Amino acid sequence: MHIGHYTDFFAGRNHAYNVGVMFRGPSNALQPNYTHLPVGYNGRASSVVVSGTPIRRPWGQILENPTADPKIPTFTPCRKLDFELELGAFLCRPNNMGEPVQIDDAEECLFGFVLLDDWSARDIQMWEYVPLGPFNAKNFGTTISPWVVLADALEPFMTEGLKNETELLPYLREKRKQNGYSINLEVDLRTSSGPNNTIARTNSKNLLFSFPQMLAHHTITGCPTQVGDLLGSGTISGTEPGTQGSLLEQNLNGKMTLKLDSGEERIFLEDGDSVTLKGWAGTTASGLVGFGECAGQIMPAIKI
Repeated sequence: MHIGHYTDFFAGRNHAYNVGVMFRGPSNALQPNYTHLPVGYNGRASSVVVSGTPIRRPWGQILENPTADPKIPTFTPCRKLDFELELGAFLCRPNNMGEPVQIDDAEECLFGFVLLDDWSARDIQMWEYVPLGPFNAKNFGTTISPWVVLADALEPFMTEGLKNETELLPYLREKRKQNGYSINLEVDLRTSSGPNNTIARTNSKNLLFSFPQMLAHHTITGCPTQVGDLLGSGTISGTEPGTQGSLLEQNLNGKMTLKLDSGEERIFLEDGDSVTLKGWAGTTASGLVGFGECAGQIMPAIKI
């Protein structure tokens, strides 16, 4: 399948709140627009790769001392490399330029789903993202699982997502309350010398907006989409320790360390570390629908 375009959303409310608290405090954790629309940005389809493809540590500008005046960046390999636990959805119907996809038709445009790891350079992102959002911090690699789980196969596992207390505008209102999926998700971390560690367990229902809502909002301006376009959900996290879909949340932006079974510790990803996302819906009794693993190993930065 050719991925023509890739758009990454920010629909994981728990993740958005957790990160917002770190940088803006609880009272301003979510931006005023957050519950009104599916926030997103256009990613790089050229760096979407299949599970098993190594991920090279990126170079970029970082700000070593955020309190310094003047603020002078340093050019260096990323020091805060992270994973993001997401779902991805592929489109199977195009829309013409100038013709939005209506919310009642959006579900029929979704072909199927994959696990998605949107690798993130947190220190590069912190310096570059104001005022236009992520750029180089997100464009160096996005890993997806190797086969697409059809939407029809996940129909028995549809459920309600996170409740949105905001009254949405008509173009985002779905008739169906069960507009998300109950997919069990896990994140495993393996160092180059140690055993496998499961560091996060959560569920895909921790999303504030559904994929039909993402598509309806994406195209409301008349933006055309194509068959094979990929939508990312945004990082999926729960509310309890051990349910966060990124190291940034687990270590409070470097203030805590993650202790592994081998006795090793991690704050962010080191060279040689491998991250594997896993997902499945259902039970052995009722029947399982599984996703292929979404895995990548961090390789050292090239010499510049």
